[in-house]
Amino acid sequence: MYVKEWALLELQGVLEIQPSAQHLPLNAFSIGSLCRSQQEKYYFTIGYHELEGKKVSLKKPMLVLQKVLREDPIDVESSPVVLSTQYPTQVQKTSELKAIGIIRHKILFKTRPKALISKSESVCILPFLHER
Repeated sequence: MYVKEWALLELQGVLEIQPSAQHLPLNAFSIGSLCRSQQEKYYFTIGYHELEGKKVSLKKPMLVLQKVLREDPIDVESSPVVLSTQYPTQVQKTSELKAIGIIRHKILFKTRPKALISKSESVCILPFLHER
């Protein structure tokens, strides 16, 4: 069985969702952009901030698990449980954990973020929209 290699990102601080977007599902967000230099340094850009980090091996690897829900039909004749005739098709709900990834390394960002644009240097890069 093959599982994908994942990496863990360790950040100092808090990532907050803007109040106007809190109703959206978590997978609808893009946190930022992660790049690796030739010197094995990692750069994580979030908005107007850039963090510099490095790859660190974990002491013990971690598994990434996914919960899978299943509904299996119950064999009425061999089931020791008395089933209600109110529900003609009986199912047994079970769950199992499936390994979908393994984490052997983390990318550690432990320094303060560097501001990419200061307020005095800010320039609008988007064209203005004009009504016709």
